[in-house]
Amino acid sequence: MTRTLLTVAPAVAMTAVSMVLTLAVVVMWLGTAMPWPVALVVGLGLDGGWLATLAYERRLAAQGDHSRPVTAVGWCFGTAATGVLVAHAMLAGGSAGAWLAVAWLPLAAKALWLVHGLWERTALTPAALDAIAGIQQEARDQAAVARARLHADSTTEETRLTAVTAAGARVARVQAHTAATLSDAWSTLEKARAGEDTSRALASMTTGGTAVTARWELPVWGPVEPVPGPAALDAPALSDAELGQIVAALLASQTPPPSYRELAARFRAAGHSASEVRLRAAWKRCTADTVTG
Repeated sequence: MTRTLLTVAPAVAMTAVSMVLTLAVVVMWLGTAMPWPVALVVGLGLDGGWLATLAYERRLAAQGDHSRPVTAVGWCFGTAATGVLVAHAMLAGGSAGAWLAVAWLPLAAKALWLVHGLWERTALTPAALDAIAGIQQEARDQAAVARARLHADSTTEETRLTAVTAAGARVARVQAHTAATLSDAWSTLEKARAGEDTSRALASMTTGGTAVTARWELPVWGPVEPVPGPAALDAPALSDAELGQIVAALLASQTPPPSYRELAARFRAAGHSASEVRLRAAWKRCTADTVTG
């Protein structure tokens, strides 16, 4: 009801002012040329016709209908009233400006009724407005929940990435420490291999006190060699001569002769068993004989 008064009250006030102004102008203007009761009737007829068409338009609007002829007649009455005011202002002499300033009131009243009619055709009931407000609130709630879920997901992902990064850094530090330890151990082993006391220690371990001038070789990183089966472990130990014959046969079976690693792999694949020191010594003897022979 309050919203309706916001549009209908200005239209009613403007209509009343324009009707009173039109009636006064008609009586003053025509009163000099005819009796004032006749001028009053003319003014009331003009205002009455305007008011009648306005009432008919409001009735049709209340029924949800609209009539263009009635609307056209109403605008004709408004235009006629405005024309009367403008004509009176032009003949008023010194006060023409003041009368022209209020000559637009009839048309302004019709325009305000047009605005009120448009508002009525687009107005919504309180139930519809409450439903729209509920839909808008639900949309805002869903948007807020979606933003909160997105924020939580991003926080969780950030925490996971931080944990993974920290774990990777720890693994990298452990690998670097292990590599440093292996490097130190390898350096110590290399120093022991290159030392002068190593040859004397090997010479003291050989049979018959034979001097050993060859240095022992460092292990080579590579694939792990398979452990010999039970049959190979139970096989009788080979003598130096038998071991030399097998190594010589393996060297002669391939051209160019295989390296020590290939020979060791073929030797154990054939089911033979011998210590690494004896097998390397036999390989060195055979390769030395091949080179010198």
